[in-house]
Amino acid sequence: MTVRYILRINQNPMRHLSTRKMKLLNLSLLIHLCSLLLVSTQPTDQPPFSCDSTDPLTESYNFCKTTLPINRRVEDLVSRLTLDEKISQLVSTATAIPRLGIPGYEWWSEALHGVAFVANISQGIRFNGTIRSATSFPQVILAAASFDPYLWYRIGQAIGIEARGVYNAGQARGMTFWTPNINIFRDPRWGRGQETPGEDPLVTGKYAVSFVRGIQGDSFEGGKLGESLQVSACCKHFTAYDLDNWKGINRFVFDANVTLQDLADTYQPPFQSCIEKGKASGVMCAYNRINGVPNCADYNLLSKTARGQWGFNGYITSDCDAVSIIYDEQGYVKEPEDAVADVLTAGMDLDCGEYLKNYTGSAIEKKKVAVSDIDRALHNLFSIRMRLGLFNGNPAKQPFGNIGSDQVCSQEHLNLALEAARNGIVLLKNDNRLLPLAKTEITSLAVIGPNANSSETLVGNYAGPPCNPVTPLQGLQSYVKNINYHPGCNTVNCSSDLTDEAMKIVKGTDQVVLVMGLDQTQEREAHDRVDLVLPGHQQKLVTRIASAANKPVILVLLCGGPVDITFAKNDQNIGSIIWAGYPGEAGGRALAEIIFGDHNPGGRLPITWYPQNLTKIPMTDMRMRPEPSSGYPGRTYRFYQGPKVFEFGYGLSYTNYSYEFLPLTKDKVYLNNQSSDKIALGYKSVSEMGTELCEKSKLPVTVRVQNNGEMDGKHAVLLFVRQAKTGNERPIKQLVGFNNVDLKAGENAEIKFELSPCEHLSSAEGDGQIVVDEGSHFLSIGDKESEITVVFSEDTSDAATSKLMILPRILIFFYIYSFIPMHIVLK
Repeated sequence: MTVRYILRINQNPMRHLSTRKMKLLNLSLLIHLCSLLLVSTQPTDQPPFSCDSTDPLTESYNFCKTTLPINRRVEDLVSRLTLDEKISQLVSTATAIPRLGIPGYEWWSEALHGVAFVANISQGIRFNGTIRSATSFPQVILAAASFDPYLWYRIGQAIGIEARGVYNAGQARGMTFWTPNINIFRDPRWGRGQETPGEDPLVTGKYAVSFVRGIQGDSFEGGKLGESLQVSACCKHFTAYDLDNWKGINRFVFDANVTLQDLADTYQPPFQSCIEKGKASGVMCAYNRINGVPNCADYNLLSKTARGQWGFNGYITSDCDAVSIIYDEQGYVKEPEDAVADVLTAGMDLDCGEYLKNYTGSAIEKKKVAVSDIDRALHNLFSIRMRLGLFNGNPAKQPFGNIGSDQVCSQEHLNLALEAARNGIVLLKNDNRLLPLAKTEITSLAVIGPNANSSETLVGNYAGPPCNPVTPLQGLQSYVKNINYHPGCNTVNCSSDLTDEAMKIVKGTDQVVLVMGLDQTQEREAHDRVDLVLPGHQQKLVTRIASAANKPVILVLLCGGPVDITFAKNDQNIGSIIWAGYPGEAGGRALAEIIFGDHNPGGRLPITWYPQNLTKIPMTDMRMRPEPSSGYPGRTYRFYQGPKVFEFGYGLSYTNYSYEFLPLTKDKVYLNNQSSDKIALGYKSVSEMGTELCEKSKLPVTVRVQNNGEMDGKHAVLLFVRQAKTGNERPIKQLVGFNNVDLKAGENAEIKFELSPCEHLSSAEGDGQIVVDEGSHFLSIGDKESEITVVFSEDTSDAATSKLMILPRILIFFYIYSFIPMHIVLK
């Protein structure tokens, strides 16, 4: 099987990967072939594992005794390894150790929005056995548009089940998946923004927690994971990584100049949530440098922050070949052994590549690395493999051993993929209620566009082979039999103008649907955009078709990053606009259901859509806050001061909703527990207030939502907060809560939020300190607001009440005292 796999790789070049990752992939496959020849007593259709109960040596190994704590088992295993064997385990393709019955292990597997196809990305998964495909869920940016944490959890859960099913079928060499990508989508040109949950730290953090809990086998609420992992998740790319290759500046050499302020309230919070609440078992350090220091060589980042402050208990891997570039491309160190020393002492455990394998031995000889640093890394690595049950004997007899191939591409998971696509798709324009189309009135359609019938475009990047993809054209064909189709362009880049040919199918049809946008030739890993407009002649095609059609047309956009479609927004001949992201294998069906009214769209944009002139700003400028004096507008809805095509959180529905804040239990929050020299400045440090006061200050916020339309719908309710005083580098507004509600036509419901002033009313100072400002803060949903005031002085209302209660007691005392004889008092 392995030999056939290598040939397949060579026959299908992976154009979505960098040359560096291509070399690593082919090299690791050759290493795997050798290791499989060394350790191959197990049947080829059986997953690799250690501590086989039929092996007489197993009983003599403490690392095989499941009754012992994992710490002791790992200590025993590491103590048995030679130095060469130890070094061989520090890289992503860990070779077999036959004398201990330990098979090779592949750390690099991908499952961004479904178990990924080995011939495209992942080295740990193969689809060349009984399992040939896996459920392809919507790309993350579209799933995020649902603003539904429980949906994110179920997607993660389904992917984890399918990954374990592939392993149990003997088609996996690893159970460590390098997902999710939780970098902030700061710049709309970023080619990998499609992989993320968007631009908001709260949304990104909640996505990370929900997805990681699901894929690793925890409960939605968390806390039930224990030691056993269904699979291992890895939050990446730590940290402030959001540039791949822009105008000749690539991620391998980019030195991101990031303020402590922006790190504290934008770039770091998602990773903190992923570790503290999601309990992720893996973290990947990014290629780039932060303020001169490579992420993978930053002790403050990896050891002091992740492990020390956030309590991370797992393994830290480099991105692929990130260790080598510290010397080879960044020139940060004088020799290769220095790079090895820097990453190991910083707290990194695993090298996706070969650098540690090649230079750790010489680094020890030069006394740049201590064996204790290697042992620490191995302890973290083997702990994860043991938590996955890979040292517990036959996996068929383990907790996840009953997950079979029938749970891959199951009907339950296919239904979930459809649900996710339905709930993520965003309606951006719907003039004169053009949509939904009446099924009884539409007998013919003209479907035009390069993305109308492309199953590859549906799934975005880091995708596996889908179970049963349905393109937009195929989805519409299930509603209308008489459909004329033309791609309109030669490819998505639309370099050849085929407008005249496409125009021929427009006349005489009841309705025109244009399916345009981007694909992986326009935005992907290692390729950032330089423009925000539609590629090539797409805009010309849309405009001419719209002007020639009998009635306003429907424009559908498949893309991850935002596009400046101001022309379409203002064109009366374009009646409706739908953003469908990269909607996964069920995307075509979900889109058709929305167009014909079998589903009411409720998605909201998880990223601001900017105009083309934003491209004048260098992508390398990492500042979140605006600088009016220089004309720098800032980034994301929280700080950006400039024109927008569509705002963060924007999304229409076929019905309309109204909101009402119910009276707050209190409209003043008193945060006074000790004196502070910062009170005079109008703000107070959250760390000074302490956990107890922060917990006591929490208060419930209830919003009544009413469906005033004639159609049932699922609706995302977004709660924002803004300060009365603008400026001072505080956010213009920020999201503090979101929830989903299903409402029938005419129905209403009360949505409850818990407001934590220390978390939701705070922001970062210049030194990175998180503070709460005194004064008025305004909660907002839609066009409704509710004021809440933060006060640092004593709660005078409570004090006054206490004084009033003392007065009656004094009066009663004197009344009784007046009746007591004097001699008794004197006595």
